[in-house]
Amino acid sequence: MTTYTSRQDVPNNEKWNLEDIYSDLSKWENDLHLVENMAEKLRQFDGAITDGKSLYQYLKQREELSYTFNHVYAYSMLRVDEDTRDASSQSLLDRAKGLSVKVSASTSFFMPFLLGLDKETLSSYIAEEEGLTYFEEDLYESFRYKTHVLSKDQEEVLSQLGEALSAPSTTFGMINNADIKFGDVTNNNGEKVQLTRGMYSKLIEDEDRDKRREAYKAYYKPYIELKNSIASTLSAAIKNNVTMAKIRKYPSALEKGLFGDMVPKEVYENLIKATKENIAPLHRYSEIRKSKLQLDELRQYDMSVPLVQGVKQVIPYEEAYETMIKALAPLGEEYVSILKEFKDARYIDVRETPGKRSGAYNLGIYGVHPFILLNHQDDLDSLFTLAHECGHGVHSKLSSQHQPQITARYSIFVAEVASTVNEVLLINYLLNTEKNLEIRKHLLNHFIDQFKGTFFTQVMFAEFEKITHELAEKGTPLNVEVFNQTYEALFREYNGDTVVFDEEVKFGWSRIPHFYRPFYVYKYATGFASAIHLATRILDGDSETLQSYLTFLRSGSSDYPLELLKKTGVDLTTPEPIENAMKKFSELVEEFSVL
Repeated sequence: MTTYTSRQDVPNNEKWNLEDIYSDLSKWENDLHLVENMAEKLRQFDGAITDGKSLYQYLKQREELSYTFNHVYAYSMLRVDEDTRDASSQSLLDRAKGLSVKVSASTSFFMPFLLGLDKETLSSYIAEEEGLTYFEEDLYESFRYKTHVLSKDQEEVLSQLGEALSAPSTTFGMINNADIKFGDVTNNNGEKVQLTRGMYSKLIEDEDRDKRREAYKAYYKPYIELKNSIASTLSAAIKNNVTMAKIRKYPSALEKGLFGDMVPKEVYENLIKATKENIAPLHRYSEIRKSKLQLDELRQYDMSVPLVQGVKQVIPYEEAYETMIKALAPLGEEYVSILKEFKDARYIDVRETPGKRSGAYNLGIYGVHPFILLNHQDDLDSLFTLAHECGHGVHSKLSSQHQPQITARYSIFVAEVASTVNEVLLINYLLNTEKNLEIRKHLLNHFIDQFKGTFFTQVMFAEFEKITHELAEKGTPLNVEVFNQTYEALFREYNGDTVVFDEEVKFGWSRIPHFYRPFYVYKYATGFASAIHLATRILDGDSETLQSYLTFLRSGSSDYPLELLKKTGVDLTTPEPIENAMKKFSELVEEFSVL
């Protein structure tokens, strides 16, 4: 594997080219000052919007400001992510963050003003100013929230409580990221060392079961020690959410969480119901895992170890890119040409270097192009990450090309569809072309485990959120016992009787940051199921599905997420996409069981 001690050593063609945003720093400085001036001008509209013309002028200038500000912010963020230790880049980002506060302050008057209008007045403004037709849908979308917005004075009070209401999330973040100290594990020299998260992700996959068990116990130790503190932060977060839903006149906290994407609660409930009705293959996979590991008892620390040992593929970046292009050929020539452009025009930052931000992401910048950050390790995981992020990247590029700025950004609800379609096409290609039986088994194992983590685990989390919020709505006290009982019952239901439960299992709720961002994780599961549904049809040669999928990638947020997906043939208001995904999972498990 290629390792670099410095960013300077990485070849230019494996580094993104930020000059596509600003060719030199003076242009960034100019735009920073330009946005400051634009923000000052926007302030002057406070109290001065009295007709269609002034409303149009405000919205037009706000969009121009947004366009330039996004460039200023993105450039400084990408610079920092190249090397988080670099003080000059950090200084640019600090200034961009300061600018963000000024921009927010200059536009904060607008939403209370807009929702203070009656619908007839807004309609008359739109009728008298032709330019407002561009903003019309957005304006009426804001009006959807009118019944859930309070008086100006009440909104002012709530905005001042914002920091206090986010305290449970902030507190958990500090416990989880700054204060937590894991237990000790034994290193290769037989010495006791403190476990870190990075070590845990490797040790929980170790062939040595004693090492896995030791790491598992050490990982859960602080969460169990801090159980009462964490239970109180999670309880407060849930109660805050329930209270805000009541104050804003939503029927329930769940419906408040789904309102923005206009998703009926039946979609959420249907996801859970259809998953549980088709859970048998997941239980079957636990039995296969127990058998292949030749264990008397299967425990939670046995759930992540790869079932096919000794298959360490080295896949250099150039080879990974070629493999991805071949795998995604079913998506057509335009799609493949965009992928080639990503590489040739340096949209991707490939290599891990000291100080570089960890992980991977895609950032689409309207008016420029997407930028993709990787930390490529020349292995199978990195190949899948490449295909995943390029899925987001092509989605960003096509939406930006085919949508005006106002609808170019797509919602998180549909974001994971494009990335997962790529992963399904990739695994299909690898399985069809791989002759080595052990590698085929390894590929199947890899995809089954990914399916489990991205779909089943997220549905289980989604059900935990639903149950705990409903308990709070009934006035049931939330504490360690309630969380433990709820989580353990769900874990047993989803994982089946094959798994023998350690004491730690029921404390799983205590380590999940997503629970502080309520009713969000279900989107991973719906996105994954939608992608399985689409990729299967595309691989079957269904040209109508392919064309509707490419149209979906060009659609940004030009319609609500469920409607965009319906146009591709995926209707999440029915059980069909979930059942199709379950069928695919069952096929993968069966194929793996006979290899």
